[in-house]
Amino acid sequence: MPKFILTLFFLLTTSLIWSQSDAQRKLEERKEQLQKEIAEARTALNSEKKKEKSVMTQINQQAAKIKLQEKLIATTEKQAKLLSDDIYTNQLKINALKKDLDVLKKDYAKMIVKSYKSRSEQSRAMFLLSSQNFLQAYKRAQYMKQYSNYRKNQGDEIKEKSTELTTYNEKLGVQKKEKQKLIVENEKEKKTLEVEKQEQETLMKSIKKDVKKLTAEINKKQKESKEADRQIKKLIREAIAEANRKAAAANKKANPKATVAETKAIENSSKIVLTPEGKIVSNSFKANKGKLPWPVAKGFVSLKYGTHPHPILKLPVHSSGVEISTDPGTSVRAVFDGEVTSVQVMSGNNMVVYVQHGDFYTVYQNLTSVSVSKGSKISRMQNIGKVATRGGHTTLKFFVLQNTEYLNPESWISK
Repeated sequence: MPKFILTLFFLLTTSLIWSQSDAQRKLEERKEQLQKEIAEARTALNSEKKKEKSVMTQINQQAAKIKLQEKLIATTEKQAKLLSDDIYTNQLKINALKKDLDVLKKDYAKMIVKSYKSRSEQSRAMFLLSSQNFLQAYKRAQYMKQYSNYRKNQGDEIKEKSTELTTYNEKLGVQKKEKQKLIVENEKEKKTLEVEKQEQETLMKSIKKDVKKLTAEINKKQKESKEADRQIKKLIREAIAEANRKAAAANKKANPKATVAETKAIENSSKIVLTPEGKIVSNSFKANKGKLPWPVAKGFVSLKYGTHPHPILKLPVHSSGVEISTDPGTSVRAVFDGEVTSVQVMSGNNMVVYVQHGDFYTVYQNLTSVSVSKGSKISRMQNIGKVATRGGHTTLKFFVLQNTEYLNPESWISK
Protein backbone atom coordinates (compact mmCIF):
# COMPACT_ATOMS: atom_id res chain seq x y z
CA MET A 1 0.00 0.00 0.00
CA PRO A 2 2.77 2.57 0.84
CA LYS A 3 4.37 1.80 -2.56
CA PHE A 4 1.05 2.53 -4.31
CA ILE A 5 0.75 5.88 -2.46
CA LEU A 6 4.32 6.77 -3.40
CA THR A 7 3.67 5.90 -7.06
CA LEU A 8 0.53 8.04 -7.03
CA PHE A 9 2.52 10.91 -5.50
CA PHE A 10 5.13 10.67 -8.27
CA LEU A 11 2.47 10.63 -10.99
CA LEU A 12 0.76 13.71 -9.54
CA THR A 13 3.98 15.68 -9.08
CA THR A 14 5.23 14.71 -12.56
CA SER A 15 2.01 15.94 -14.21
CA LEU A 16 2.28 19.15 -12.16
CA ILE A 17 5.86 19.69 -13.34
CA TRP A 18 4.83 19.17 -16.98
CA SER A 19 2.04 21.74 -16.67
CA GLN A 20 4.38 24.19 -14.92
CA SER A 21 7.06 23.68 -17.61
CA ASP A 22 4.48 24.55 -20.28
CA ALA A 23 3.46 27.66 -18.32
CA GLN A 24 7.13 28.60 -17.90
CA ARG A 25 7.67 28.26 -21.67
CA LYS A 26 4.67 30.53 -22.41
CA LEU A 27 5.93 33.12 -19.91
CA GLU A 28 9.38 33.04 -21.53
CA GLU A 29 7.80 33.63 -24.96
CA ARG A 30 5.74 36.51 -23.52
CA LYS A 31 8.87 37.98 -21.93
CA GLU A 32 10.76 37.83 -25.24
CA GLN A 33 7.88 39.61 -27.00
CA LEU A 34 7.80 42.33 -24.32
CA GLN A 35 11.57 42.80 -24.52
CA LYS A 36 11.24 43.17 -28.29
CA GLU A 37 8.48 45.77 -27.92
CA ILE A 38 10.50 47.68 -25.27
CA ALA A 39 13.53 47.76 -27.60
CA GLU A 40 11.35 49.11 -30.43
CA ALA A 41 9.77 51.69 -28.11
CA ARG A 42 13.23 52.79 -26.96
CA THR A 43 14.41 53.16 -30.58
CA ALA A 44 11.31 55.20 -31.49
CA LEU A 45 11.71 57.43 -28.44
CA ASN A 46 15.43 58.07 -29.09
CA SER A 47 14.60 58.90 -32.72
CA GLU A 48 11.91 61.34 -31.52
CA LYS A 49 14.37 63.04 -29.14
CA LYS A 50 16.98 63.47 -31.91
CA LYS A 51 14.41 65.06 -34.20
CA GLU A 52 13.24 67.31 -31.34
CA LYS A 53 9.64 66.79 -32.36
CA SER A 54 6.50 67.10 -30.23
CA VAL A 55 7.10 66.69 -26.50
CA MET A 56 3.58 65.28 -26.37
CA THR A 57 4.60 62.46 -28.70
CA GLN A 58 7.60 61.73 -26.49
CA ILE A 59 5.35 61.60 -23.41
CA ASN A 60 2.97 59.16 -25.09
CA GLN A 61 5.86 56.96 -26.22
CA GLN A 62 7.45 57.11 -22.77
CA ALA A 63 4.12 56.15 -21.14
CA ALA A 64 3.77 53.18 -23.51
CA LYS A 65 7.34 52.13 -22.72
CA ILE A 66 6.68 52.33 -18.95
CA LYS A 67 3.61 50.09 -19.31
CA LEU A 68 5.64 47.54 -21.27
CA GLN A 69 8.37 47.66 -18.60
CA GLU A 70 5.76 47.03 -15.88
CA LYS A 71 4.36 44.07 -17.83
CA LEU A 72 7.89 42.65 -18.22
CA ILE A 73 8.48 42.92 -14.45
CA ALA A 74 5.13 41.19 -13.73
CA THR A 75 5.99 38.40 -16.21
CA THR A 76 9.42 37.86 -14.65
CA GLU A 77 7.82 37.72 -11.18
CA LYS A 78 5.41 35.04 -12.43
CA GLN A 79 8.38 33.06 -13.77
CA ALA A 80 10.13 33.30 -10.39
CA LYS A 81 6.97 32.13 -8.59
CA LEU A 82 6.61 29.15 -10.93
CA LEU A 83 10.25 28.25 -10.33
CA SER A 84 9.67 28.45 -6.56
CA ASP A 85 6.75 26.04 -6.96
CA ASP A 86 8.95 23.72 -9.06
CA ILE A 87 11.72 23.87 -6.45
CA TYR A 88 9.24 23.02 -3.68
CA THR A 89 7.78 20.10 -5.68
CA ASN A 90 11.23 18.74 -6.52
CA GLN A 91 12.30 19.03 -2.87
CA LEU A 92 9.27 16.93 -1.90
CA LYS A 93 10.32 14.34 -4.47
CA ILE A 94 13.87 14.33 -3.13
CA ASN A 95 12.61 13.85 0.44
CA ALA A 96 10.33 10.99 -0.67
CA LEU A 97 13.16 9.35 -2.65
CA LYS A 98 15.55 9.61 0.31
CA LYS A 99 12.98 8.01 2.59
CA ASP A 100 12.22 5.25 0.09
CA LEU A 101 15.92 4.65 -0.51
CA ASP A 102 16.60 4.43 3.21
CA VAL A 103 13.89 1.75 3.62
CA LEU A 104 15.24 -0.19 0.63
CA LYS A 105 18.82 -0.10 1.93
CA LYS A 106 17.81 -1.29 5.41
CA ASP A 107 15.73 -4.10 3.93
CA TYR A 108 18.56 -5.04 1.60
CA ALA A 109 21.09 -5.04 4.46
CA LYS A 110 18.92 -7.43 6.50
CA MET A 111 18.60 -9.70 3.49
CA ILE A 112 22.38 -9.74 2.95
CA VAL A 113 22.98 -10.64 6.63
CA LYS A 114 20.43 -13.42 6.44
CA SER A 115 21.93 -14.66 3.20
CA TYR A 116 25.42 -14.56 4.73
CA LYS A 117 24.35 -16.75 7.65
CA SER A 118 23.01 -19.39 5.28
CA ARG A 119 25.61 -18.90 2.60
CA SER A 120 27.22 -22.37 2.56
CA GLU A 121 26.29 -24.72 -0.26
CA GLN A 122 25.96 -27.47 2.40
CA SER A 123 23.19 -25.65 4.25
CA ARG A 124 21.35 -25.03 0.97
CA ALA A 125 21.70 -28.70 0.03
CA MET A 126 20.52 -29.75 3.48
CA PHE A 127 17.53 -27.41 3.12
CA LEU A 128 16.56 -29.26 -0.07
CA LEU A 129 17.44 -32.81 1.14
CA SER A 130 15.48 -32.40 4.35
CA SER A 131 12.27 -32.10 2.31
CA GLN A 132 9.63 -34.73 3.16
CA ASN A 133 8.76 -35.34 -0.51
CA PHE A 134 9.61 -34.29 -4.03
CA LEU A 135 6.89 -31.61 -4.15
CA GLN A 136 8.26 -29.94 -1.02
CA ALA A 137 11.80 -30.11 -2.43
CA TYR A 138 10.57 -28.46 -5.67
CA LYS A 139 8.80 -25.68 -3.75
CA ARG A 140 11.94 -25.08 -1.66
CA ALA A 141 14.07 -24.86 -4.81
CA GLN A 142 11.60 -22.36 -6.30
CA TYR A 143 11.66 -20.33 -3.09
CA MET A 144 15.48 -20.17 -3.20
CA LYS A 145 15.34 -19.04 -6.83
CA GLN A 146 12.71 -16.37 -6.09
CA TYR A 147 14.69 -15.18 -3.07
CA SER A 148 17.79 -14.79 -5.24
CA ASN A 149 15.80 -12.83 -7.88
CA TYR A 150 14.27 -10.64 -5.16
CA ARG A 151 17.75 -9.77 -3.91
CA LYS A 152 18.82 -8.82 -7.45
CA ASN A 153 15.66 -6.70 -7.97
CA GLN A 154 16.20 -4.94 -4.67
CA GLY A 155 19.76 -4.11 -5.67
CA ASP A 156 18.60 -2.81 -9.08
CA GLU A 157 15.87 -0.70 -7.46
CA ILE A 158 18.40 0.86 -5.07
CA LYS A 159 20.61 1.79 -8.06
CA GLU A 160 17.63 3.24 -9.93
CA LYS A 161 16.44 5.30 -6.96
CA SER A 162 20.00 6.54 -6.31
CA THR A 163 20.32 7.69 -9.95
CA GLU A 164 16.91 9.38 -9.79
CA LEU A 165 17.89 11.12 -6.55
CA THR A 166 21.11 12.43 -8.14
CA THR A 167 19.13 13.71 -11.16
CA TYR A 168 16.64 15.59 -8.96
CA ASN A 169 19.42 17.08 -6.85
CA GLU A 170 21.14 18.37 -10.01
CA LYS A 171 17.82 19.74 -11.34
CA LEU A 172 17.18 21.48 -8.03
CA GLY A 173 20.59 23.15 -8.20
CA VAL A 174 19.91 24.43 -11.73
CA GLN A 175 16.45 25.74 -10.74
CA LYS A 176 17.87 27.61 -7.74
CA LYS A 177 20.43 29.31 -10.03
CA GLU A 178 17.67 30.20 -12.53
CA LYS A 179 15.55 31.69 -9.76
CA GLN A 180 18.46 33.79 -8.52
CA LYS A 181 19.09 34.97 -12.10
CA LEU A 182 15.42 36.02 -12.43
CA ILE A 183 15.57 37.91 -9.12
CA VAL A 184 18.68 39.84 -10.27
CA GLU A 185 17.05 40.48 -13.67
CA ASN A 186 13.88 41.78 -12.03
CA GLU A 187 15.80 44.14 -9.75
CA LYS A 188 17.58 45.54 -12.82
CA GLU A 189 14.23 46.03 -14.63
CA LYS A 190 12.78 47.82 -11.58
CA LYS A 191 15.73 50.26 -11.53
CA THR A 192 15.23 50.87 -15.28
CA LEU A 193 11.53 51.51 -14.62
CA GLU A 194 12.40 54.13 -11.98
CA VAL A 195 14.64 55.93 -14.48
CA GLU A 196 11.84 55.81 -17.10
CA LYS A 197 9.37 57.31 -14.62
CA GLN A 198 11.79 60.10 -13.70
CA GLU A 199 12.26 60.95 -17.38
CA GLN A 200 8.49 60.94 -17.83
CA GLU A 201 8.11 63.29 -14.86
CA THR A 202 10.68 65.68 -16.37
CA LEU A 203 8.84 65.69 -19.70
CA MET A 204 5.52 66.27 -17.98
CA LYS A 205 6.89 69.24 -16.01
CA SER A 206 8.25 70.78 -19.20
CA ILE A 207 4.85 70.75 -20.87
CA LYS A 208 2.62 71.68 -17.94
CA LYS A 209 3.54 75.32 -18.55
CA ASP A 210 1.37 75.30 -21.68
CA VAL A 211 -1.76 73.56 -20.40
CA LYS A 212 -4.19 75.50 -22.62
CA LYS A 213 -2.32 74.62 -25.79
CA LEU A 214 -2.05 70.98 -24.74
CA THR A 215 -5.77 70.79 -23.86
CA ALA A 216 -6.66 72.26 -27.25
CA GLU A 217 -4.39 69.72 -28.99
CA ILE A 218 -5.99 66.80 -27.12
CA ASN A 219 -9.52 68.03 -27.84
CA LYS A 220 -8.67 68.45 -31.53
CA LYS A 221 -7.29 64.90 -31.76
CA GLN A 222 -10.30 63.48 -29.92
CA LYS A 223 -12.63 65.31 -32.31
CA GLU A 224 -10.73 63.93 -35.30
CA SER A 225 -10.83 60.46 -33.75
CA LYS A 226 -14.61 60.64 -33.21
CA GLU A 227 -15.14 61.75 -36.80
CA ALA A 228 -12.97 58.86 -38.04
CA ASP A 229 -14.98 56.42 -35.89
CA ARG A 230 -18.22 57.83 -37.32
CA GLN A 231 -16.99 57.39 -40.89
CA ILE A 232 -15.78 53.84 -40.18
CA LYS A 233 -19.16 52.84 -38.76
CA LYS A 234 -20.95 54.52 -41.70
CA LEU A 235 -18.92 52.59 -44.27
CA ILE A 236 -19.36 49.31 -42.41
CA ARG A 237 -23.15 49.88 -42.21
CA GLU A 238 -23.10 50.42 -45.97
CA ALA A 239 -21.06 47.23 -46.48
CA ILE A 240 -23.54 45.30 -44.27
CA ALA A 241 -26.51 46.68 -46.26
CA GLU A 242 -24.84 45.70 -49.56
CA ALA A 243 -24.02 42.19 -48.28
CA ASN A 244 -27.59 41.72 -46.99
CA ARG A 245 -29.10 42.85 -50.33
CA LYS A 246 -27.01 40.18 -52.05
CA ALA A 247 -28.03 37.61 -49.40
CA ALA A 248 -31.73 38.49 -49.87
CA ALA A 249 -31.45 38.13 -53.65
CA ALA A 250 -29.65 34.78 -53.29
CA ASN A 251 -32.27 33.58 -50.81
CA LYS A 252 -35.09 34.62 -53.18
CA LYS A 253 -33.42 32.76 -56.05
CA ALA A 254 -32.85 29.61 -53.99
CA ASN A 255 -36.31 29.80 -52.43
CA PRO A 256 -38.84 31.35 -54.85
CA LYS A 257 -41.59 30.92 -52.22
CA ALA A 258 -39.81 33.30 -49.81
CA THR A 259 -42.22 36.03 -48.69
CA VAL A 260 -41.67 39.76 -49.12
CA ALA A 261 -41.45 40.05 -45.33
CA GLU A 262 -38.62 37.46 -45.18
CA THR A 263 -36.71 39.23 -47.95
CA LYS A 264 -37.16 42.63 -46.27
CA ALA A 265 -36.02 41.19 -42.91
CA ILE A 266 -32.73 40.12 -44.50
CA GLU A 267 -32.27 43.41 -46.36
CA ASN A 268 -33.04 45.61 -43.34
CA SER A 269 -31.00 43.70 -40.73
CA SER A 270 -28.43 45.88 -38.95
CA LYS A 271 -26.13 42.84 -38.80
CA ILE A 272 -24.75 40.73 -41.62
CA VAL A 273 -27.03 37.78 -42.42
CA LEU A 274 -24.32 35.20 -42.98
CA THR A 275 -24.34 32.65 -45.77
CA PRO A 276 -23.10 29.12 -44.87
CA GLU A 277 -19.67 30.11 -46.30
CA GLY A 278 -19.73 33.36 -44.31
CA LYS A 279 -20.42 31.44 -41.10
CA ILE A 280 -17.35 29.26 -41.70
CA VAL A 281 -15.14 32.36 -42.19
CA SER A 282 -16.66 34.07 -39.13
CA ASN A 283 -16.19 31.01 -36.90
CA SER A 284 -12.62 30.59 -38.14
CA PHE A 285 -11.82 34.24 -37.33
CA LYS A 286 -13.40 33.87 -33.87
CA ALA A 287 -11.41 30.67 -33.22
CA ASN A 288 -8.18 32.63 -33.84
CA LYS A 289 -8.84 35.18 -31.10
CA GLY A 290 -5.53 35.95 -29.38
CA LYS A 291 -3.58 34.24 -32.21
CA LEU A 292 -3.82 36.77 -35.06
CA PRO A 293 -0.49 38.18 -36.29
CA TRP A 294 0.34 41.84 -35.74
CA PRO A 295 -0.67 44.11 -38.65
CA VAL A 296 2.98 45.29 -38.83
CA ALA A 297 6.17 43.23 -38.56
CA LYS A 298 7.56 45.34 -35.72
CA GLY A 299 6.22 48.01 -33.40
CA PHE A 300 4.55 48.61 -30.03
CA VAL A 301 1.12 49.74 -28.84
CA SER A 302 1.49 53.47 -28.13
CA LEU A 303 -2.24 54.09 -27.51
CA LYS A 304 -4.47 51.40 -26.05
CA TYR A 305 -8.12 50.64 -26.78
CA GLY A 306 -10.81 52.20 -24.58
CA THR A 307 -11.00 55.29 -22.39
CA HIS A 308 -7.95 56.20 -20.30
CA PRO A 309 -6.89 59.32 -18.37
CA HIS A 310 -4.35 61.54 -20.13
CA PRO A 311 -0.89 61.12 -18.47
CA ILE A 312 -0.64 64.84 -17.66
CA LEU A 313 -4.04 66.54 -17.62
CA LYS A 314 -5.99 63.45 -16.54
CA LEU A 315 -8.59 64.24 -19.20
CA PRO A 316 -10.41 61.14 -20.51
CA VAL A 317 -8.86 60.07 -23.83
CA HIS A 318 -10.86 57.56 -25.88
CA SER A 319 -9.69 55.24 -28.65
CA SER A 320 -11.91 52.75 -30.48
CA GLY A 321 -8.85 50.90 -31.75
CA VAL A 322 -5.15 50.73 -30.93
CA GLU A 323 -2.32 52.87 -32.23
CA ILE A 324 0.82 50.94 -33.13
CA SER A 325 4.03 52.96 -33.45
CA THR A 326 6.47 51.60 -36.00
CA ASP A 327 9.31 52.59 -38.39
CA PRO A 328 8.82 54.88 -41.40
CA GLY A 329 8.01 52.96 -44.61
CA THR A 330 6.68 49.91 -42.73
CA SER A 331 4.31 47.66 -44.69
CA VAL A 332 0.84 46.90 -43.32
CA ARG A 333 -0.38 43.30 -43.56
CA ALA A 334 -3.79 41.68 -43.24
CA VAL A 335 -4.24 39.76 -40.00
CA PHE A 336 -6.62 37.18 -41.56
CA ASP A 337 -8.06 35.94 -44.85
CA GLY A 338 -10.89 38.11 -46.10
CA GLU A 339 -12.33 40.46 -48.71
CA VAL A 340 -11.69 44.19 -49.06
CA THR A 341 -15.05 45.94 -48.76
CA SER A 342 -13.75 49.49 -49.09
CA VAL A 343 -10.67 51.66 -49.54
CA GLN A 344 -11.37 55.10 -48.11
CA VAL A 345 -9.42 58.37 -48.34
CA MET A 346 -9.95 60.60 -45.30
CA SER A 347 -8.69 64.17 -44.93
CA GLY A 348 -4.97 64.72 -45.31
CA ASN A 349 -4.56 61.72 -47.67
CA ASN A 350 -5.20 59.41 -44.72
CA MET A 351 -6.06 56.12 -46.44
CA VAL A 352 -8.12 53.40 -44.75
CA VAL A 353 -8.59 49.75 -45.77
CA TYR A 354 -11.63 47.71 -44.62
CA VAL A 355 -11.43 43.91 -44.70
CA GLN A 356 -14.42 41.62 -44.03
CA HIS A 357 -14.11 38.22 -42.31
CA GLY A 358 -17.68 36.88 -42.10
CA ASP A 359 -19.43 39.26 -39.70
CA PHE A 360 -16.09 40.60 -38.43
CA TYR A 361 -14.13 43.54 -39.88
CA THR A 362 -10.52 44.63 -39.49
CA VAL A 363 -9.76 48.26 -40.33
CA TYR A 364 -6.30 49.69 -41.09
CA GLN A 365 -6.14 53.50 -40.81
CA ASN A 366 -3.37 56.05 -41.54
CA LEU A 367 -1.91 54.47 -44.66
CA THR A 368 0.09 56.53 -47.13
CA SER A 369 -0.37 54.05 -49.99
CA VAL A 370 -2.57 51.01 -50.65
CA SER A 371 -1.91 47.92 -52.80
CA VAL A 372 -5.45 46.44 -52.77
CA SER A 373 -8.85 47.57 -54.01
CA LYS A 374 -12.52 46.98 -53.22
CA GLY A 375 -13.47 43.35 -53.90
CA SER A 376 -9.88 42.04 -53.56
CA LYS A 377 -9.64 38.62 -51.93
CA ILE A 378 -6.70 38.77 -49.58
CA SER A 379 -4.87 36.24 -47.44
CA ARG A 380 -3.39 36.34 -43.95
CA MET A 381 -0.08 38.30 -43.79
CA GLN A 382 -0.60 39.77 -47.27
CA ASN A 383 0.76 43.33 -47.64
CA ILE A 384 -2.06 45.83 -48.20
CA GLY A 385 -0.18 49.15 -48.02
CA LYS A 386 2.30 51.27 -46.09
CA VAL A 387 1.97 53.23 -42.84
CA ALA A 388 2.00 57.02 -43.15
CA THR A 389 4.46 59.20 -41.23
CA ARG A 390 2.91 62.43 -39.96
CA GLY A 391 4.65 65.00 -37.78
CA GLY A 392 7.70 62.75 -37.58
CA HIS A 393 5.62 59.93 -36.06
CA THR A 394 4.75 56.67 -37.88
CA THR A 395 1.58 55.18 -36.44
CA LEU A 396 -0.96 52.65 -37.68
CA LYS A 397 -4.45 52.80 -36.18
CA PHE A 398 -5.91 49.29 -36.14
CA PHE A 399 -9.54 48.35 -35.41
CA VAL A 400 -11.47 45.11 -34.96
CA LEU A 401 -15.28 45.14 -35.17
CA GLN A 402 -18.07 42.59 -35.15
CA ASN A 403 -20.70 44.15 -37.37
CA THR A 404 -20.61 47.77 -36.06
CA GLU A 405 -19.40 46.98 -32.52
CA TYR A 406 -15.81 47.98 -31.75
CA LEU A 407 -13.73 45.27 -30.02
CA ASN A 408 -10.37 45.46 -28.24
CA PRO A 409 -7.74 44.61 -30.92
CA GLU A 410 -5.20 43.60 -28.25
CA SER A 411 -7.48 40.69 -27.32
CA TRP A 412 -7.24 39.39 -30.89
CA ILE A 413 -3.58 39.78 -31.87
CA SER A 414 -0.96 37.42 -30.47
CA LYS A 415 0.70 38.41 -27.21
